[in-house]
Amino acid sequence: MSVLGSFAGSSSTLVGGLPSSLAVDPLFSRGVHWQEVVIVIIRVLVAFGVLLGSVVMMIWFERKLISDMQSRIGPNRAGPWGLLQTLADGIKLFFKEDLVPNRSDRFVFKLAPYLTLVPALLIFSVVPVGGVVTVAGHTFELQVADPPMGILVVLAMSSISVYGVMLAGWASGSKYPLIGSVRASAQMISYEAALGLTVIAVVIVSGSLSTRAIVAHQAPAFWDWNVLRLGVVPFLIFVVAITAEMNRPPFDLVEAESELVGGFNTEYSSIRFALFYLAEFMGVITMSGVMVTLFFGGPDGPIPRFIPTSDLWFPSVWFLAKVFVFLFFYVWVRAALPRLRYDQLMDVGWKALIPLSLAWLLDVGAVIVWGWWALVVIAVEIALGGVLWRAFVVGSRRSEVAAIYPPIASRMLTVVPEPTAEEEQE
Repeated sequence: MSVLGSFAGSSSTLVGGLPSSLAVDPLFSRGVHWQEVVIVIIRVLVAFGVLLGSVVMMIWFERKLISDMQSRIGPNRAGPWGLLQTLADGIKLFFKEDLVPNRSDRFVFKLAPYLTLVPALLIFSVVPVGGVVTVAGHTFELQVADPPMGILVVLAMSSISVYGVMLAGWASGSKYPLIGSVRASAQMISYEAALGLTVIAVVIVSGSLSTRAIVAHQAPAFWDWNVLRLGVVPFLIFVVAITAEMNRPPFDLVEAESELVGGFNTEYSSIRFALFYLAEFMGVITMSGVMVTLFFGGPDGPIPRFIPTSDLWFPSVWFLAKVFVFLFFYVWVRAALPRLRYDQLMDVGWKALIPLSLAWLLDVGAVIVWGWWALVVIAVEIALGGVLWRAFVVGSRRSEVAAIYPPIASRMLTVVPEPTAEEEQE
C-alpha cells in the first residue's frame, strides 16, 4: 500500500494538463488507503448494478415504444405496465436447458458470450456520469475510472467484442453460424475504421485522451460542444458507424438473414443466448454514454443554484437526459427504417464513411495548424473525391453489365490474342 500510495502522490503533466498517475482522480490525492479502496469497490458495484438495471429498463422501454409506434399494446401482463416482463424472460432463460453441440469446441463455445458482454461493462467504466462529490471527507468523481488513455480503452474494448462474435460462430461446429460470424466480423471491422477516425478528430480538438478532460474541454457553453466545433459531420459518421458495429437496425443483418438461420448465435440457448441479448442492449446504453461524452459535453450543463446541493446531483441529471435522447433515437430508428442489403451496408462503410471521415480529419488538422491551409486541403480533397466518385461509377456500370449480360461481359473481358502470320494466310 505504501508503494501504491507514493505512486499516487507523484504527478507528471499530460497534454490536457492532467497528471498521469493515479492522482488524476481527486480520491487518490492523499494516497491509497483502505478507505479509498472501499470507495472504489463501491463505485464498481454501483456502476455494475445501475448498468444492469438500465438494461432491464431499456428492453422494456424498447418493447413499449415500438408497440406504441405500431399501434400495439406491448408487455402489459407481468407487473404494472409490464415492467417485470424482462425480469420474467430472464428467469425463464436462466432455467431453460443449456445445449452444447457435439461438434463444438466446448471451452470457446462457453467463453464467447463473455467476450461480448465484458467489453460493454468495461467501456461504461470510463464514462463520466456526473461531477465531483465529497462524502465523509473524501472527494471523488462519479466515474469508475479515469485513465489518461480512456478513449483508447473504449476503442480497444469495442474491438474485443468482435472476437466474441467470431469465436461464437466458429466454436459452434456448424456451417451456418460460421458464415454468420464471418459476415458479422466483416461488418464490425469495416465500420471500426470510420469510427476511429472520428474519435481521432475529437482527440485532436480536445488535446487529451482522458474522457474527463474531453468533457471539461466542452464545459464553458453548449457552443463549445464537439458536435458543433467539429461541424456535425464527425458526429453523424460516429452514429452510423457505432450503429453498424452494434448490429442495430437498419444494420442488424447478423441475426436477420434467413439463409444464416439466425446468425452466429444459432446454436446458443438458455443463459448463454441471454448474455448475447444482454450485451446488445448494454452496448446501446454504453455507446450512447460515449457519444454524449465525446460530442455533447457529458454531464455538463446549466445548474440551478437556487436548489440546495444541485451542483452535486444535477450533472447526473443532465447526463441521463442526454443519454435518454439517444436511446429514444435508436428505438425510433428500429421501428421506422427497413434493413439494408449486405452489399449496401459494405458500400456505405468503405465507399462513403471512410473517405468522408478521413477527409474531414484532414480538414480539422489543417484548421488547427493554420486556418488558410484548410482551403488548400479542401480543394485537393474535392479533386480527389471527383476521381474517386468517377471510379465508383465506372465500376458500378461494369458490374451492372456483367449482371445483365453475362455472356457479352465475359467476351468483353476476355483478351483475344493477335492472329499469327500463318493464321492470317489460312
